[in-house]
This record gives sequence, C-alpha cells and structure tokens, in this order.
Amino acid sequence: MEWYLLLLIIFGSLVFLMLTGFPVAFCFLLVTVVGIFLTWGGAPGLKQLTLSFCTAVANFGLLPLPLFIFMGELIVHSGIAPLIIDTVDKWFGRLPGRLSVLAVASGTVLGALTAVNLSSVAMLGATMTPEMEKRGYKKPMSIGPILGSGALANLIPPSGLGVILAFMAQISIGKVLMAIIFPGLLLASLYVTYIIIRCRFQPSIAPPYELPPIPLLAKVIDTVRYLFPTVIVVFLVVGVIFLGIATPSEASATGVLGCFILTALYRRLNWEVLKKALIATLKVTGMVLMILVGALAFSQILSFSGATKGMIALAMGFAEVPMLVFVSMQVLIVILGCFMEPVAMMMVAVPIFMPIIYAFGFNPVWFAVVYLLNTELGCISPPFGMSLFVMKGVAPPGTTMGDIYRAGLPFIGVILVAMALIMAFPEIALWLPGRMW
Repeated sequence: MEWYLLLLIIFGSLVFLMLTGFPVAFCFLLVTVVGIFLTWGGAPGLKQLTLSFCTAVANFGLLPLPLFIFMGELIVHSGIAPLIIDTVDKWFGRLPGRLSVLAVASGTVLGALTAVNLSSVAMLGATMTPEMEKRGYKKPMSIGPILGSGALANLIPPSGLGVILAFMAQISIGKVLMAIIFPGLLLASLYVTYIIIRCRFQPSIAPPYELPPIPLLAKVIDTVRYLFPTVIVVFLVVGVIFLGIATPSEASATGVLGCFILTALYRRLNWEVLKKALIATLKVTGMVLMILVGALAFSQILSFSGATKGMIALAMGFAEVPMLVFVSMQVLIVILGCFMEPVAMMMVAVPIFMPIIYAFGFNPVWFAVVYLLNTELGCISPPFGMSLFVMKGVAPPGTTMGDIYRAGLPFIGVILVAMALIMAFPEIALWLPGRMW
C-alpha cells in the first residue's frame, strides 16, 4: 500500500474515534495496536509495542513533568495565588484597562508557578471576571485578557507542555525552557500594549474608577512578603538550569522543595492541601503519559510504514523555499488546534514535523518555541479550544460561548503577531539558550 493511503487511513481512523468522544489516550492506543498488528506481523509486533510502552514511561527525561505539575497544584490549592494577585494589583494606578492589565501580569507571574495553563485560566476567571464586570468592564476586556494570559503557562518556565515537546522531539529540555522565556515576556508585553491602546481610544470598554490611596511602604512590605519569595522559587527552577547548577530533572525537584517551603511559611501546608495537590497531579500526569505512550508508538508506525520518509521527500520538493514549508506547518497546527487539545495535537504533529525540521536544517529549539506559541493560539481558538470551555465554566451567569469566542479573537491576533516576530527574528528565542552555562 502507498504511504499516503496508509497515512490517510491512520489519520481518518484517529479523527473518527476522537469525534465519537472516545478518550484521546485510548484513541491513540487503539489505532496504534491495530496498526502495529497489521504492519508488524501480528503478535511479535504487539510484544515490541509493550516494550516501547515500558521504555517511554520509564524515561528519566519525563521526571520534570509530574514535579512541575505538582508545583502548580500546590500553589493553587494552598490559596497562595490570590495573595500574589493582590500584591501585583497594588502597583497598578490609573492605567487604562487597569484590571485587564492586572490579569495579564497575574497570568505571567502564575505562569512561572503553574505548569498547566487550565489552572491559571480557571483561577483568574473565577477571581477576576466578577470584579471586572462589577466595575463595568465589557466582555472583550474582562474575558479576553484572562484567556490570553492564562495560556502563558505554556511559555513561562516551568512549562509542562514544553517538557513534553522537548521529550517528543528529542531536544534539550533545559534549552527549550530557557528559549521560551523571552517569547513569553514578549507576548505578555504585546497583550498589555493592545489593552492600553484599545482602552485609551475606547474607554467605555473598561471604565476608569476611583482607587483608595495605598502607602508606598505597604506596597513594598507586601512585595517583599509575597512576590520576593515567588522570585526565589522561580530561580530554583529557571536560574539553576541557566547557571548549569542543575539539570531540568533536578531543578524540578528544587522547585517543588521551594513551593513546599513557601506554602509552609504562609501556614497553608496541611494534609488537605497536600492530598488535593497529589490527586490532581496524578490525574493530569496519568492522562498525559497514556497519550504519550500511544503517540510514541504512533510515530513508530509512521516510520515503519514509510510515511515519514514519504512526507520528507514531498517536503523536500519545496527545498528552494524552506520558509514556505515552515509556515505551512504552522498553518496546519493552527487548524489542528481548533479541534484538538494541545497534548493530543502535539502527539499527532511532532512525529510528522520533526523529521522535516531536521531535513531542512531548521533549529529544533526555535521550532519548539514557535510551536508552543501556536499551542497558546490553539487553547483559545474556536470552536474547541480547551481554555474556552474552562472559561465558560467559571464565567458569570449569562455569559455565552459566543461572548467567549469574540473576546478571545483579538488575543489570537496578538499571538499571531508574536509568532511572526519570532519567525522573523529567531534570536528572540535562541539568544538565552546560547548563553547557558
């Protein structure tokens, strides 16, 4: 059978199973088991598949994933996050779109503490959206900034999705985590710029309001009490990797230790918090690993069937315009992101794209950064972006999916601008990893 026909059958089966509502992990596993049974000679192929599963899950490179997720869950369930948001709030004065800018700033800070973007969207949506609407903010400025900033968890280390992508693509986890820092800050800056400009020219969308004066000393005390320890925790993850003190796996452990100490200092560490954080971590990690083992075997089918080689040969037909191939990949990811959640999308796309990236000589770390930006876009893209449904669950009564879709569209545009800048100027992503110790 020709490789493109086999590829069509595999993808058709995968999409059909997903449309039935079957769990993503089991969709991959079912397609993989049937495909390997047919192409690898029956029972011997299934035995090899079992060995591949064991090898994938037991890989030491995946250790940062559950630890980074646990960091975020500990911060969320201990109730420290609202203290951080309140401290950041005190530093904003009469800025246009003040609460919307606060949402972006809070999402950026929380992104450095939570490895899963959905937690950030849920928390910011539940705590900030009612206050915004009470102040007269229209939905584009009460919902949109939270959708955009919540997804920053993918681009601010520690990023669980960044760890998965680096593992799947077989590139340095440390370099990927370093490479996403400046793009994440760039995206947050573009969000803030858009909010301020729009609110200045359209003040009715985010009406200004009177603020009680806050003494400078009170701001400084709260900053030292709540923000400075957060910086230390971030250094225990990002700083030790950059300075070459620890590997990403070791840094994830120091980050967890820092979160434990932080939670204990605020007297928020108890068995109930620990139990909730551990259960949530196990659920998320188990789901991701189930998808991961299926997707790794899925990539083996593509390679064994000749589909990978065929796609590389097809792409090399455009060797004179390599950037066209790169942009085409991003367009395909955007389309997939409208219908699939980020991990599943990654498992479909990465096994296909990485051989092409290497064949064209593109920097894989640069590709990883652009890809992660694209997943941010997928999180808030209609009709099935995961953050859209999380936002619907915590939004004030009367908020429709149409309201949420419209609120997210301008921020999709901002993400596209950030992607274009990083594609045009790769050093935005590659400068910091090039200076790691």
